[in-house]
Amino acid sequence: MFVLLLLAGALLGGYIVLTQTLFKRSKCKGNAGMAGKTVIITGGNTGIGKATALHLARKGARVILACRNRDKAEAAIADIQQETGSTDVLYMQLDLASLKSVRCFAETFLKTESRLDLLINNAGLVADGRTEDGFGIQFGVNHLGHFLLTCQLLDRLKEAGGGRVITLSSMAHRWGHIDFEALMVNKHLGTGSYSWQFFQAYCSSKLCNVLFTHELAKRLKGTNVTCYSVHPGIVKTELSRHVSLWQMLFIEPVARLLFLDTEAGAQTTLHCALQEGIEPLSGRYFTCCAAQEVSARARDDAVARKLWEISERFSGLS
Repeated sequence: MFVLLLLAGALLGGYIVLTQTLFKRSKCKGNAGMAGKTVIITGGNTGIGKATALHLARKGARVILACRNRDKAEAAIADIQQETGSTDVLYMQLDLASLKSVRCFAETFLKTESRLDLLINNAGLVADGRTEDGFGIQFGVNHLGHFLLTCQLLDRLKEAGGGRVITLSSMAHRWGHIDFEALMVNKHLGTGSYSWQFFQAYCSSKLCNVLFTHELAKRLKGTNVTCYSVHPGIVKTELSRHVSLWQMLFIEPVARLLFLDTEAGAQTTLHCALQEGIEPLSGRYFTCCAAQEVSARARDDAVARKLWEISERFSGLS
């Protein structure tokens, strides 16, 4: 009996520690007005993106869900409208695995929408494979598609005055590494038939997100646009829908017990969207609604600049 009590105490203690560290919750206290403002959320039809869209629609923003699947987006819009009463939520087609689709989205948006206040680069995946343009799927979707989208919309953000770019990264960026020589030759951050190999590529794509934000802030200096990268927490979403069945059998029980729900996972994104006075923190990495220091690798000026230049070349901007 004593052993069982000791084990139960250890399990309870471990659970408490985990919920106060890796799985810690936070609450956005930002309350900037959103009436009359326009927001783009990539992947806004599900998960953290949908939770973010719900909150911003409730605050009166015009919310554009930039998604690949029309049916899923329209179902999400119906849910958001029912919950918030907003009629200013709409779908625009965007496939981040296609640079042509990114350009078409930007062209359509610039023709039909007169302002942009918030660009939330939310979409992401853990998977293996290639994009339409031959890039590794995680590099192409998690970084390169968002890089091109942001670059094409920056002028409209500047026109709005005080525009913000928020890019969802992850604590997984800590384990990322960018081999530029291999990237130039193979157009991916790593690949292979084993899940740990494309998870490594995922970590590297999340490092790209942090470095992109770091360099973007430098290039935006002197303008009225700011940018932030975000670790939303460890959240139960559809992010890992491409992993194998045995992994899902392991992940699912842990996810139910410990992972944050999507509303909790949206809080740091919302903080960077709505908190007033964080402009001096442009380029920083946020988690639990607060700026956090990152490793030297994640704020290396030379690496960030090189990634930017290669991304320009890959996306046809240079």
